[in-house]
Amino acid sequence: MVRAPTKVSVMWIKKICGTFSLVTLMACRVSAADHPVHEGPETQVLNINGQSVAVDVYSPTGSQTGAAVLIHGFTRSRRTMGEHAQALAERGVLVLTPDVPCTFDFHCNARAIAELVKTLRETETFGARAQRVMLVGFSAGGLSSLLAANTPGVVGLVALDPFDRRMPNETESLGLAAARQLQTETWIIRAPASSCNAHSVAEPWRLALRALWRDEVIAQASHCDFEAPTDWICRLACGAADVSRQSQVRQSLLEAAAKWLP
Repeated sequence: MVRAPTKVSVMWIKKICGTFSLVTLMACRVSAADHPVHEGPETQVLNINGQSVAVDVYSPTGSQTGAAVLIHGFTRSRRTMGEHAQALAERGVLVLTPDVPCTFDFHCNARAIAELVKTLRETETFGARAQRVMLVGFSAGGLSSLLAANTPGVVGLVALDPFDRRMPNETESLGLAAARQLQTETWIIRAPASSCNAHSVAEPWRLALRALWRDEVIAQASHCDFEAPTDWICRLACGAADVSRQSQVRQSLLEAAAKWLP
């Protein structure tokens, strides 16, 4: 259980993260969330592209319908996607929630995601094979997932309040350039513009995506509403999370799974 932040701890956080924007501040990692993830996942440690990656595996309840890979936000952890993963597993989806190997290298993380998808399709490393895979990415994880969404076997992408980034000497952002080339069906679910989603920096994706299924804005949502469980670091930086909005996001993931993983 994490204690409520004291004045001293808040000052310490601001000292460490003060040079970054709020979208970076909310991502400063704590070791555990305010409330525990549902029990059940098996943790495996894999060597992916020469790096050690911890992956929580949520085995499906009942007959398996396919698989989903859920990617956390910048410097968050696999556990902040745990409640979404548990809900999908209870609907028959084999779910992986990895700790991405690279902090701010989105192509590195995309390669890791692609390798997990390949492993799901070609081996029984996670208990069973799955030929159809859905990607779900939150914030910076949404960008990494977008970059990996053309991987063979990926049948759909849900981008949760995604982040985008323009690299030096590039004329457009990484995500926008990738969105123009993406053939995979995509659902964007996002909050109104705020500092924590870089003022809806990924909104232009909706006009570039060739197979956009939906672009949905959840009224009054904060950035923290898209991960579950969240923690006080996120709430401190980005505003309160709301259980009903988190549930709305989760229901959307179940709807996406019903469409792409029949």
